Amino acid sequence: MTKPLAPEGYHTVNPFIITQDALAVIDFLREVFGGEELEAAHTVDDDGLLLHAEVRIGDSIVMLADRKPDWPYTPSLLQVYVDDLEATLARARRLGGRVVTEPTDFFGAQLSRVLDPWGNLWWIYRQDPEATWSEADWAAAAQAEPTAEAAGSEWGGGTDPGLTYIHDTLVEAMRNLRSPRDG
Repeated sequence: MTKPLAPEGYHTVNPFIITQDALAVIDFLREVFGGEELEAAHTVDDDGLLLHAEVRIGDSIVMLADRKPDWPYTPSLLQVYVDDLEATLARARRLGGRVVTEPTDFFGAQLSRVLDPWGNLWWIYRQDPEATWSEADWAAAAQAEPTAEAAGSEWGGGTDPGLTYIHDTLVEAMRNLRSPRDG
C-alpha cells in the first residue's frame, strides 16, 4: 500500500476535535503534550467562535474548533505517545484532567487514560524501547484463558488483571461521558 500524498507535517489521518472552549483545549495541549499552535491556521467564525485551529504534537497535527450552540456533544478519543508518562499525567491532573486508567503494562508499553475537562478521552502511552510484539504475541494473548482475577470483571474475557482493568476503566469512562456544557 502506498501512502497518499499529504502536505508536509500532516499524516494520512489527522484528528479533529470539536469542543467547548477550543482555546482552553489548545492551552491544555500546549501544557500537557508540549503542543505548538500553528498560528496561520487560526480562524475565527463570524459568531466569534473558533472555526479552525491546528496544534502540532510531536510529528502530528490535531485540528480543533469550537462547538456551536446547536451542535451535539462529540467527545474525541485520541491516542498519544509520550516519553515521560508520569510527568504528562501530573500536568494533565494540574490542568483539571482526571486519570481514568492508571498506568498499566500493555503489550510492551505503559498505558494510561485521561479525561480532559472538556470531555475528551486521551489514551496516553509510553512505549518500552526494549519491547517487541509480533502478530503471534497479540494472537496468543487474545486466545489465552481468563484468570481467576479477571473472572469478576464485567468483561469476563480478560486473561490478565491488567488487561481486565484497562477494559473495565474504559467501559466505565465511556458510560460516564457527559457534555461539560450540559453539566
